[in-house]
Amino acid sequence: MSTASGLSAEDIESRIRQFIINFEKVDKNKYTPQADFHKDLGLDSLAQVEIATAVEEEFSIEIPDATAENFRTSSEIVNYILTRPDAL
Repeated sequence: MSTASGLSAEDIESRIRQFIINFEKVDKNKYTPQADFHKDLGLDSLAQVEIATAVEEEFSIEIPDATAENFRTSSEIVNYILTRPDAL
């Protein structure tokens, strides 16, 4: 599956992975696309906001706050971006 701009799920996940594993708290060995940001990776709500902001900047999209607050895994973000034909 890919976006209108040609981004594949694998491309999106790879880009998201890079900034999530760069969080100081994140154990790179625990990261998977299905890892829960809070339970598995130990990230707090501030980190979740930072992730949403990074996604917006990385893919040149705007994510409504109510949507961003519900992201719990990288897979959820990937699926959201795949619905956005304007994602770069």
